Amino acid sequence: MEDNSEIPTYPHSLLLSSLTRYQRSLIKGHLVNMDNRFNEVFPSFNSLNPEFKLDNRIIDSFSNCFLFHLFSKSNDHLFKNYIQQLDNLAIESSNTPSNALVVTDTSVKNNVTSSIMHIHVHNRPVIKTLHHVVNITSTKAEFFAIRCSINQAAYLQDISKIIVVMDSIHVAKKIFDPSLNMLQKQAALILNDLRKFFNHHHENTIKFWEYPRKSNWKLHKIINIETKSFNLTPLFLNKNSWGFSQKSECNGIINKWKMMFQALDLKGRNFMDLVNSNNNVLEPTYSKSGT
Repeated sequence: MEDNSEIPTYPHSLLLSSLTRYQRSLIKGHLVNMDNRFNEVFPSFNSLNPEFKLDNRIIDSFSNCFLFHLFSKSNDHLFKNYIQQLDNLAIESSNTPSNALVVTDTSVKNNVTSSIMHIHVHNRPVIKTLHHVVNITSTKAEFFAIRCSINQAAYLQDISKIIVVMDSIHVAKKIFDPSLNMLQKQAALILNDLRKFFNHHHENTIKFWEYPRKSNWKLHKIINIETKSFNLTPLFLNKNSWGFSQKSECNGIINKWKMMFQALDLKGRNFMDLVNSNNNVLEPTYSKSGT
């Protein structure tokens, strides 16, 4: 029985050609192009996690415990007022033992993504955390920075209010997004930490403030300089790109093939060697395009 029904095909949502001009302007780092199958984005879905159940979502149970303060493009007067609000947050946190002010930043240099977090608490040394990873999108790095900062701040003693200041607040919003997305696995861990934090006391809250990129707010400027001044010396000076990742993957496949089909104890009695005209054993290979 012949089936003539056609399955419609749609372009992948992460193709570079499908990004709008505004979406491109939000991207600060290396882009993973879905046109190249070796630059595939490996999803981390976790839709069955209890945090995403309809009767257990944190956006319903603790809707008054988190808040987003977005910066809207406006005139110079409102801009200065907004920066003054950030300054007031810093002063308030430095004088209030129950507040934790978290400032995060992410930068990309030579395919190395660096994420840095500073946690400011009254009468305590600044808690500094730095993470770096090779060949990853800045969005994933920023989300990981949020996860680390919330995890550290939520478990500090006597903290009831967490304030997170970052320049990519749209990434933080994905924490509370119940729809299916590739950051679900990380979001579930963040939600679990927040649930414990909110359950500890009914007055515990977390607020996200957007930092305008073009301003020079003092606390953000400090970590921005630190991320840009961080230089990681790669193990392979000329091979720190997607090309090296592709080569490593292909070499791993070839080595696995050798182990499975050329090892005498795995061949089997009737398995014959594939040889060329010179009687040399044939081995799989690959071209630069990955085929």
